Amino acid sequence: MRSSDQAHRAFDERSEGSDPFEGATGLLFEQAMAQTRMAVCLTDPNHPDDPIIFCNKAFQKLTGYDSSEIVGRNCRFLQGPDTDQKQVTKIREAIREESVAVVELLNYRKDGSSFWNTLHLGPIYDESGNLKYFFGSQWDVTDIHQSRAEERHAKAMAREVSHRLKNVFAVIGGIVNITGRSMDARDVARKINERVQALGRSYEPTLDDAALGTIHVGQAIRSVLSPYDPEGDRFVFTGNGVRTEPNAISAIGLTLHELATNATKYGALSNKEGTVEVSWKHAKDRLGRNSLEIDWKESGGPRIEAAPVSDSGGTGFDIAETLLSHAHGVLERHWEEDGLRAQLVLPIANR
Repeated sequence: MRSSDQAHRAFDERSEGSDPFEGATGLLFEQAMAQTRMAVCLTDPNHPDDPIIFCNKAFQKLTGYDSSEIVGRNCRFLQGPDTDQKQVTKIREAIREESVAVVELLNYRKDGSSFWNTLHLGPIYDESGNLKYFFGSQWDVTDIHQSRAEERHAKAMAREVSHRLKNVFAVIGGIVNITGRSMDARDVARKINERVQALGRSYEPTLDDAALGTIHVGQAIRSVLSPYDPEGDRFVFTGNGVRTEPNAISAIGLTLHELATNATKYGALSNKEGTVEVSWKHAKDRLGRNSLEIDWKESGGPRIEAAPVSDSGGTGFDIAETLLSHAHGVLERHWEEDGLRAQLVLPIANR
């Protein structure tokens, strides 16, 4: 505080000998401000150009200037060529209106390096209600600002990947259709394309989240199943903000597609009354591993007299179970009288 005191006295001599911090209260204020790690300064709006009359050690450390180079100057000396003038205008308006303001602006240190500064500015009045000072606290948010920029970049890249991925699926669909026509296998081509489109729908809404390392399970589930419920009244979704790894989406998307296709042909979606409840949660599997569980419950469909002779669901389920096996997941199906019950279990590392 000694160097700051000397600077204050030097400024006070230029200010008709006034002492901005008189008595015990002023002493306690200076000691408190000297010890805080927050950069703090006071300005005097009653003097021309609203000069700084006090700055603590944290302010000097943040800016690289010594107190003798700070006291007596307007805070604008920290601004530079890339400082946003809209934010500067907000500061001026707050001073003019004697109001509180919080702004984020680019400032410059003595050595020329820049930092992002969140400035909290507010008026201080004396016991008579007269404006005495403006209080300013500064917080270096360069790391936070950089993180925001990186997140924005990641989302921009995700949108570009999403666009390209749509093109890839479109090309694959075109190839499948051409091949199916040339081989007189249009029905096979249609089934393949349905599965390709299901994968596309499951990936499309997850790319922004994928940049963060995990994706919303519910978002992917709704995207895959929405084409099977155009009126929006056949599926009941139960789940919250559960997340999982992006690489689980292929198995989830294709498995749900096969369940929905089966329900459309034979189950709850084959009539006008049936519904399907889909729920998801995190749980522990039989081996104690963190797992994602997705439950599929059909009701209101054709009465099931007996389970199918073969538990195999055909080529589609074979493909889905192959994907699940690579992810160490399982699909269990149970044919009950009121509808199919299925549970998809995938071990996960991130939650």
